[in-house]
Amino acid sequence: MSEHEHVDLWGSVEALYGWLDANRVGDGPDEVLLRILKLSEEVGEVAQAVVGATGRNPRKGVTHTWDDVSAELCDVAVTALVALRTLTPEARDVFAEHLRQVRQRSLGTG
Repeated sequence: MSEHEHVDLWGSVEALYGWLDANRVGDGPDEVLLRILKLSEEVGEVAQAVVGATGRNPRKGVTHTWDDVSAELCDVAVTALVALRTLTPEARDVFAEHLRQVRQRSLGTG
């Protein structure tokens, strides 16, 4: 894939959701909860990467780069979108409407 090649965000989210659904370990409402809880794990990995990039742990020193932090932030975004898709097949519309509301609140634009 070239550096500037477009990746279909929502097509990818749908594909990842489908893959997770086909490879579930369990059934029922716990699956939804676990996908949402996965966000906490990913956010923790962002924090670990920031600590590692800044060398704030004197025992370990610098263990990560800011590229690692960026990658972990991307993991958080993907995990959140897949969790949203797990809650609703209308994830794309739900997210777009929410983003519109946040823009309106923050920027005064729709």
